[in-house]
Order: sequence, then structure tokens, then C-alpha cells
Amino acid sequence: MALNNEVRGRNIGISFEFFPPKSEEMEGQLWQTVGELQDWDPDFVSVTYGAGGTTKAPTLTAVSRFLSQTPLATASHLTCVGATKEETHQVIDTFRKAGVTHFVALRGDAPGGAGAPYQPHPGGYANAAELVAGLKEIGDFEISVSAYPEKHPESRDTTADIEMLKRKADNGADRALTQFFFDNDNFERYLERVRAVGISIPIVPGIMPIQNLTQLKRFAGACGTVIPAFLDERFDGFDDKPDERAKVAADVAAEQIEDLVRRGIYDFHLYTMNRAPLVSAVLDNLGFSRRAAKSAGAAA
Repeated sequence: MALNNEVRGRNIGISFEFFPPKSEEMEGQLWQTVGELQDWDPDFVSVTYGAGGTTKAPTLTAVSRFLSQTPLATASHLTCVGATKEETHQVIDTFRKAGVTHFVALRGDAPGGAGAPYQPHPGGYANAAELVAGLKEIGDFEISVSAYPEKHPESRDTTADIEMLKRKADNGADRALTQFFFDNDNFERYLERVRAVGISIPIVPGIMPIQNLTQLKRFAGACGTVIPAFLDERFDGFDDKPDERAKVAADVAAEQIEDLVRRGIYDFHLYTMNRAPLVSAVLDNLGFSRRAAKSAGAAA
């Protein structure tokens, strides 16, 4: 499969998300993955940041290495949970000194984990919209934020969710990266509602190539993503056939991207899970070139 004639030649942008390693083995896997995926020439990559700032040091180490040892434009995730404004500013300053000019500004999960009630720090930023405004006051950073086509699990409803996204955009966010999803019709309806309230920043779909459907279902339940029945059908019978299962996973993600391109979406944020083979298979399926991934149509 490759991008069809209708979408060939489009300037299709990609970005990748990584997470900081927690062990020497995971560190080796991360940098092997980075070495393989950087050939796709992503517009940028991002590195996640743990709840309550629990992975600040590993994130800083990883981001610093990205910036000093790779050609990749690198964004650091940043949360404001469990911290005063002064503490958050200290973190921002530390990352800025390391060369970070692009942040993915997030509220962050409650320290108690998924399902735990969130309480803003009395001396801190109450939410991501306030954090965006704070970043803009500190410096001329590029800022990405989150968006939720199927609603953040803690939001009252989609309307409230979109209202928060508008606050983030109005405060200076440059783009929104969505939670992963699999229903493109629902994403298109969400995008129509977003535009209807005056949000004009790019809404970049988050694409999750499926490494393990059973594990993904558990993760999706915590973040509010719906797993459509067709995925069970597509993966049925491949539990003990890793090669065939990987082919199905690559096809599913590539088909989702191709359909979104037909709908006029030309930028995509891929959740790599710090693994290269499946992400590369997806991009291969779409006809991307390793030397110039942004001109996918030229190789299709």
C-alpha cells in the first residue's frame, strides 16, 4: 500500500514521541530506536515527562542527548502538577539552558495515578492553559498542547474539553497533539466542533501503531480511547504469529493515516513506544522515503 494518486506530492509532516528510559537495557533500546527512526526526517520529536515531575532527570538527560548528538528538533514535555510556579519556572530554566525551545505543555496526571482526584498545587499553575500563558511570559517558546477527540477522562463533557483547548490556543499554543484514536469519523466531527468555536491552530492526530492489542486495551481504558470492534477482527488468530500480527498492525496504522490524508489532514504524531520496526513498517507502507519523509508522495 502507498499513498494514492489523490494525495501524492502532499507535504506530509510526521513527528515521533519517545519516553525516557528507566534502565540501561531500555536506554540501549531507546537510542537504537532513535538511530533507526531519525532517517525518516521527522519535523520534531518529543520526550515525555512523568506524573508529578517524577522523570524530570531522565527526561532532561534524554532531551540533552537528543539535542547534542542527533539532528532532531526536540521538544520536552512539561507538566505543572504538584509544583509551585517558582518550581515550574526552575524546571523551564533548566531545560532552556539545555537548549530546549519547544515544550509540550500538559497539566499532568494526579500523583496517585489514573483515577485519582486531581488537586492543583495552591501555589502552582492550575491547568495546562495557565502553564501555556506562563511559558509565553518567560520566553518565546514553541508550544504544543494536548487534545482529546474522545474527551479527557476527567472532563465533564466534550464541550468543556474543547473550551479548555480554546483557552490553551488563546494563551499562545502553536499546535495540539491528540490522544491516540482509531475512529476517523469521530475525529472529523471533533475537528469540526473545534473549528466552529474559533480554534485555528493545527490539530495533529496522534497515531498509535498497535504493538500489543491486549495491553493497548488496558491503556486505552485509562485514557478514554475507544477500541473499535474491527480491531479485534483484524488481529483475530494472530496471537501466536508475531510476524503476521506486526503486518496487520502496520496495515491498520497506515490505512488510518491514508484515510486522514484523504480528509485533508497532513501532519501526524506517532507514538513510537521506543520501538522502531513497527513505526518504520507503517511509513514504508505509505511510501515514505527515509531520506525525505516529508515528501512522501515522491516515493509513493
